[in-house]
Amino acid sequence: MLKQRVITALVLLAVLLPALFAPMVWPFAALTLVGIAAAGWEWARLNQLPGAAAVGSGLLVAAACGAAWALGWTVAAPSGTWWVVAALWLVAGPLALRAGPSGWPKVPRLLRWLIGCVALWAAWLALSHAKANGVNFLLSVFCLVWAADIAAYFGGRAFGKRKLAPSISPGKSWEGVWSGMAGVLVLALAWMALDRQLPAESASLFTQLAGTWGLGGMLGSLLVLAAMSVVGDLFESLVKRAAGAKDSSQLLPGHGGVLDRIDALLPVFPIALALALA
Repeated sequence: MLKQRVITALVLLAVLLPALFAPMVWPFAALTLVGIAAAGWEWARLNQLPGAAAVGSGLLVAAACGAAWALGWTVAAPSGTWWVVAALWLVAGPLALRAGPSGWPKVPRLLRWLIGCVALWAAWLALSHAKANGVNFLLSVFCLVWAADIAAYFGGRAFGKRKLAPSISPGKSWEGVWSGMAGVLVLALAWMALDRQLPAESASLFTQLAGTWGLGGMLGSLLVLAAMSVVGDLFESLVKRAAGAKDSSQLLPGHGGVLDRIDALLPVFPIALALALA
């Protein structure tokens, strides 16, 4: 299993890094579009749309992303897009978690399918827009999510006592959440110091937030983003539990599916853009 994980990770890095650092947006947008389409297929299967319907769902998500790309939304999304998506995540995400795995199947299947397709479309658009905003900005958002996850894991292992959502993800604790938030704040302060010392083609998320909201507003925004990374992770876990699945698929040997790798990114990227570009 470890060998599979390492090989898959190396292959993904070999494909992702050239697209990430390409001066143009389109290689990264095209690569992530393929990934989002695969996630659309996984989402449909987790919500009882197997076979051709699941493949069609992936193609539909890809077509919706392609349409947004053709309209130029990867560079300039319609006014208010990010705030609308952020509001939906901030309201609907906690409500879904409160209902738990038993409540998810009670939502009409068509609505469940639509929620996932819209979330994936918005996440792809936000990823592409973040890339257009600069590699420094894009990487800082990625690293925020990774720092929150890593710090939460080690903080939860060391201090975890109070379960966060035992019916969804028994391993997560409130202490892990606080540790993740602390990790994000440390990352932000270190990254901002580097922004001041090293020239970059764009400001990081942290520097942009500080410029828009001030230091206090930046810290508050980062706590929200760290919390929403947990919501995204728990939301996908909820859907998998409701479907009786361990992983979203086996597309990535040793890692599960695409959704398993991007779940925390789904709410974070749109909300980060809403806050940074306000």
